[in-house]
Amino acid sequence: MHARRPLLAALCALLLLAASGCAVTRGQESAGAYVDDATITTEIKSRFVENKQVDASSIHVETLNGTVMLSGFAKNPAEKSTAEAIARDTKGVKSVKNEIAVRP
Repeated sequence: MHARRPLLAALCALLLLAASGCAVTRGQESAGAYVDDATITTEIKSRFVENKQVDASSIHVETLNGTVMLSGFAKNPAEKSTAEAIARDTKGVKSVKNEIAVRP
């Protein structure tokens, strides 16, 4: 009898966690949109690695609902604009916010 109570409590806690883990609240994106955004981010980062003009380790990429935010540092204005062009040309990107700072 005493062993049932902790087991029941653990089961209830597990069910609550499972149910709330998939919930989407106001301001958050759906699970499908999250997967799409992760795919866009991965694609942009891999294209940065392939491109010799962009230092992939210095530029950060975040995507939310198809809007890409670029941040970090570039060696020159050409690197900054190349990174933005790569992001804009990636499938699924709706807009790009380029917040990359050029190091003097």
